[in-house]
Amino acid sequence: MSARAAPSRRRQAGRRLRYLPTGSFPFLLLLLLLCIQLGGGQKKKENLLAEKVEQLMEWSSRRSIFRMNGDKFRKFVKAPPRNYSMIVMFTALQPQRQCSVCRQANEEYQILANSWRYSSAFCNKLFFGMVDYDEGTDVFQQLNMNSAPTFMHFPSKGRPKRADTFDLQRIGFAAEQLAKWVADRTDVHIRVFRPPNYSGTIALALLVSLVGGLLYLRRNNLEFIYNKTGWAMVSLCIVFAMTSGQMWNHIRGPPYAHKNPHNGQVSYIHGSSQAQFVAESHIILVLNAAITMGMVLLNEAATSKGDVGKRRIICLVGLGLVVFFFSFLLSIFRSKYHGYPYSFFN
Repeated sequence: MSARAAPSRRRQAGRRLRYLPTGSFPFLLLLLLLCIQLGGGQKKKENLLAEKVEQLMEWSSRRSIFRMNGDKFRKFVKAPPRNYSMIVMFTALQPQRQCSVCRQANEEYQILANSWRYSSAFCNKLFFGMVDYDEGTDVFQQLNMNSAPTFMHFPSKGRPKRADTFDLQRIGFAAEQLAKWVADRTDVHIRVFRPPNYSGTIALALLVSLVGGLLYLRRNNLEFIYNKTGWAMVSLCIVFAMTSGQMWNHIRGPPYAHKNPHNGQVSYIHGSSQAQFVAESHIILVLNAAITMGMVLLNEAATSKGDVGKRRIICLVGLGLVVFFFSFLLSIFRSKYHGYPYSFFN
């Protein structure tokens, strides 16, 4: 019974095979080739991504920040595939550029990258790179960038958005501020570790030793401690330092001044109301001191009971100090509203 059924099944399969449409074989063949091609393309894409990540990890093992020219930037930052984020600093560190801000920003960037490299959370999802203007001019032109330093985040998917450019003018370039920005853009939290700096401790120890030595030498005559004029001078010095922006300089670390590389002109006053130079704070300190001196002279001329002619001279000198230096100070404040672009290149 089973021997008779076998030929019957073969005849039925042959009939079904004869009734298949003749055009379905090319379609099946095309579908098979397409699946093979897609599988091979996906495999090639995965191999390329693995090679890129391996190369980046090798560079990171040697340096926390790797320098890139145009070719490396296009290959590792712009070209797909990419499953990692890149933080890139665009700068101009060559001496002929005379970009002191770039050097200071680079130091903070190094601190941030080193903190990530030696962190226990270090992985292949975030890398730090740098493009110098003299090594990657084509990159600056490609991005229509004419200022430095600039920090940009290139996400693993999609193009950079407006928030992916760090607002250096408003926030400053301290490593802690950069770390907050990186965490906001990549969800990677970096704890900043700064190298130990004992200069503040040494300065405080010297100051305490100086004051202690002075008190010891004058231990039999400490009436100067109750001198109101001396304490008033100390208080004024602290007020002048704080109102001139010395604390802001200590936190943000701005350059002393800026020299335009095109015409050689040196700017001591920053044109933006959100920033300042160190020289600018010194100028403001002197102006505030001069105005205060003028006010003191006016008060002395009004309250003293000396010679009328001498009091008139003191009054004129005090009035001159107040009017001249206050007008100078007012002109500086007005100029702060024009803005100052950090432009170094054409």
